[in-house]
Parts: sequence; structure tokens; C-alpha cells
Amino acid sequence: MIRALLVAAVFALGGVGQAQTSTAPPTPTAQKETIEGVRNYTKVDATVGCAGATDSKALANIAKLGYKAVLNLREAIEAGVLIDESQTAAEAVDLKYIHLPFKGSTPDPKVAGEFLQIVANTDNQPLFIHCGSANRVGALWLIKRMLVDKWPEEQAVAEAKAIGLSSDALQKFALEYVATHKG
Repeated sequence: MIRALLVAAVFALGGVGQAQTSTAPPTPTAQKETIEGVRNYTKVDATVGCAGATDSKALANIAKLGYKAVLNLREAIEAGVLIDESQTAAEAVDLKYIHLPFKGSTPDPKVAGEFLQIVANTDNQPLFIHCGSANRVGALWLIKRMLVDKWPEEQAVAEAKAIGLSSDALQKFALEYVATHKG
């Protein structure tokens, strides 16, 4: 079974003897997992996990998975959002709690910039990022992949959608942000 997977991977990458260029972006490793009290959890890599709504009681399990910080993108006015309760639960299990409200209907470019800074800060890694459904997480992650990791649009969009990006408007926002912030 393992050998068959390895052979399939070699052919998917272009066959034996064809070297990968150093400019090729890494293959996405995002995978869906189940954590009780967490909606739509995706482990992106060793330093990031993305999700939708996360019950404050689930934060103990998040800490057990090795995360150091929680980044909550939900607005305080959303149904079921208990910012103070979540922060208290996070701190009780030694998780740094960061609240960065991101309004999906009118996304603010300033929030995208702050998001990139938070994600880049190694003191926050491994980082668990969540919103209500993972739609907003996916949009901001798309920006990170393209601007920071230099992923091509097609690959970054595919991963963002696998994480939870479902809004055409948020995808458009993310791609416009990237276009205006390339450097």
C-alpha cells in the first residue's frame, strides 16, 4: 500500500528523474480532522490549524495538540461568540488568545495586514486560527500563501477553499489585496 502511494506520488510529480525546481511551491498538506467542539478543523501544517466556530471547552484539546496561541477572527456580535469566556478558557490552558475581528461582509485591509503579522510571529506558533465557518480564515490564509509563501493563485485558492473559503466576495477581496500589496 505504501509503495503504491509512493509510486503514485512520483508520477503525480512528473515522474522519476525530473527534478523539482526550487521555485515550485510546496505541496499543500492540509487535512481535515475532527476535534470535539470545533467546526470544520483543518490541520494546514506543523505551525497552523484552521477552523470554524470553536467552543471554549474545546480549547483544552487545542492546547493538548501543541498549539501555543488562538487567533479568533469572529466579531463579538456574532451568535454564540463568547470572547471573554474563550479568552479565560485559553489562558487557563496556557494558550495566548488573540482576538482580531474580521467582518466578512465588509472586509478591512488593515485586518489582513495585522493577520499577516500575527501569523509571522513565531511566538504565536503553532497557531490555531478560527472564525464561524473557516470562510474568513480561508480568505486571509489565501493572502498569506500568495504574499508570504509566494504560492501561485490557483494553488493558494484551492487550499483556501479546502480550509473553508466559500465566499466569492471574500476571494475577490483576498486577490485584490494581494494585487495591491505585491512587493
